[in-house]
Amino acid sequence: MGTPGAELERLVDIMRRLRAEGGCPWDREQDLRSLRPYLVEEAFEVLDEMDRVAQGGPWHPLCEELGDLLFQIVFHAQLASELGEFTMADVSKAISDKITSRHPHVFGEKQVQVDGAEQVLANWAKLKAEERKRKTGKEGSVLDGVPTAAPALLRAERLTEKASRIGFDWPDLAGVRGKLAEELAELDAAIATGERDAIEHELGDVLFSLANLARFVKTPAEDALRMAIRRFTARFQHIESALHDEGVPFGGATLEHMERHWQAAKAQEKALPPPRSLPRAPLATLRLGVSNLEAQRAFWDSVATTLGWSTSRSEPDTARYDSGSVRLVFHRAEHPASGATFTLEAPSTLAVARLRQVMEQAHPRSVVDSAPGHLTFRDPAGLMWEYTPIAG
Repeated sequence: MGTPGAELERLVDIMRRLRAEGGCPWDREQDLRSLRPYLVEEAFEVLDEMDRVAQGGPWHPLCEELGDLLFQIVFHAQLASELGEFTMADVSKAISDKITSRHPHVFGEKQVQVDGAEQVLANWAKLKAEERKRKTGKEGSVLDGVPTAAPALLRAERLTEKASRIGFDWPDLAGVRGKLAEELAELDAAIATGERDAIEHELGDVLFSLANLARFVKTPAEDALRMAIRRFTARFQHIESALHDEGVPFGGATLEHMERHWQAAKAQEKALPPPRSLPRAPLATLRLGVSNLEAQRAFWDSVATTLGWSTSRSEPDTARYDSGSVRLVFHRAEHPASGATFTLEAPSTLAVARLRQVMEQAHPRSVVDSAPGHLTFRDPAGLMWEYTPIAG
């Protein structure tokens, strides 16, 4: 295993060669604007893997996604280097200098004692203000540095956190909770008027108060909402699968009927024990050549979404899908793979039923065998896939 410095140098050299004369045509065409969506996508894929690890999933996919994100940083540094602006070494030096200067209690010649994390954050705000003053002649605002393009809940939480570093904050949780109750009452009053602008105003205040409450209880609002979305998706798909198994036509169930299945899904969640440890599992990669990558991608995008797998477009002419333990990589090839059958392990018969429902609705001709608890399907490349529950 190489050192971090040696491996980073290797990555920088790979990026340099990709962009050089005779390198990769796709990489040579990119610029800051074209790379923007990839940077955002890779950051969100890192978040997805962090969530999976938190739920007891393997660590290795997170390592892979962090590498993809790092590649984007190296890519941008290479673009800047070609223009004579800065290099990857400058990027590394700048962040190293910044971190050491803002941690005088650790790296200073005369290490100063600090009284907990709160004082560290307060000192950080003062040091940032001093840096801004040296660079621009002005201290600027303590709220500077929160990206305007960041998700609104995340931005609200970060803004209140920055304001708190100079003492603009509630003294305790009771004050924050009281403010939320006050804003909810004002929202009720606005709803009673039916005025759209007033409702939007008060709803915004409620959401902002919730973000502030999340900060106080040390539970990031963006993370909490993201996990709530995951639970909603799993429970609703449980309803769909159960109704399908009962033969209820699409849109034909009553609210009470669906609510019973919703409660069953919640009970099923609670019956599952929390992970005792975060396992480290190897990631098996299966690379398969296909002639029509676009058709293969369209098909597997819907399959991966149903299975809860992550997708990636970080490499040109490939489609990648990760389950956490298995990675499928389809690439464009003159001599595609054919005539092979692969087995994918399903976590439960419910998962099989859920995929079967999607297949029968979106890709009915792909279904080869749909026995109870078992599904065999053929993808556009002609590859056969068996989806069955894990034995035992």
